[in-house]
Amino acid sequence: MLIFDSHLDLALNGVDWNRDLRQSVDDIRAQETTLEMEEKGRQTNTLSFPELRVSELAVCLTTLLARQEQPINHSFGWTSPHTCYAMAHAHLAYYRALEADGTMRMLRTAAELKSHFEAYRVEPKTTPLGFILTMEGADPILQPKTIFEFHEAGLRALGLTHYGTNRYGGGTRSEVGLSLDAIELLKYCQELAITIDMTHLSDVSFWQVAKHFPGRVHASHQNARAICNWQRQFSDDQIQFVIERDGVLGVSMDVIMLQDGFVRGKTKPTATLERAVDQIDHVCQLSGSIRHVGIGTDLDGGYGNEQTPADLNRYRDLQTLTAIMQRRGFPKADIESFFHGNWLRFFGEVLP
Repeated sequence: MLIFDSHLDLALNGVDWNRDLRQSVDDIRAQETTLEMEEKGRQTNTLSFPELRVSELAVCLTTLLARQEQPINHSFGWTSPHTCYAMAHAHLAYYRALEADGTMRMLRTAAELKSHFEAYRVEPKTTPLGFILTMEGADPILQPKTIFEFHEAGLRALGLTHYGTNRYGGGTRSEVGLSLDAIELLKYCQELAITIDMTHLSDVSFWQVAKHFPGRVHASHQNARAICNWQRQFSDDQIQFVIERDGVLGVSMDVIMLQDGFVRGKTKPTATLERAVDQIDHVCQLSGSIRHVGIGTDLDGGYGNEQTPADLNRYRDLQTLTAIMQRRGFPKADIESFFHGNWLRFFGEVLP
């Protein structure tokens, strides 16, 4: 089953973590084991470009991610907005280099998305990985008008915040609202037809975006509080808002969003991919159909399989969702919609 994944941090892996994603998953794991890299997420990666091809990933959203924060106590995060801006351009350069050697293909328009997906369907072994450029956390946007520069470079989706707060508003683990600059930035995003990713907004910021931004919204990697009850997840009211705006929510495979009470570095994953199907079903129950839910794995987003469902060792294991969904009564057409159809429709409407 072809996959459209709405959230991968490929440049984080290639640039910040200095992984050669042209290698196999096993080779990267072996290299990091030999070098005795002990940081969480090392030696346990789930993806690489060969792995993504075997897994039938045709299209993804992949990020520019450069978060400003104090202090820096992990392997990504930067101390000034200027460095965030520079690192976002380093990520962009990484994708351009992969385009130059035929590994990836940026998709800027609806026509490009449609033609690429059809090409991948016909020639999955040779067609590059298609990607739509997104930004997770607006820290690299030095001032609201900087969005025009990134849009010209191909940016088509934007999440204002990540963990904590930034100069545009409050994110996960905060209850801060939007800044005045965020209102201006949202105005420009509406002008440019950039879709806003509601993921990682604080509850206060979420509803302020809902008020001030009339354009298209989505949630790239976002699960439900009804299943995993902490602030990173959406309340049913928030899920319903995305549904009412005809958006799509991507089910994340980060076990902290699937297993209630999971503590990074302390708790062992016990939740399985059945729990991810619970997430799919929850959105379906709220919306009345499969239309508003897709895949948004966030795999290798600063963690590895020490923080994924117990039966997900590497990216290809997503394909086992097909059998689980069949057993739980989802028809073939709905399974296809979940794996790729809903995101294809959404971005077919959103992209110029």
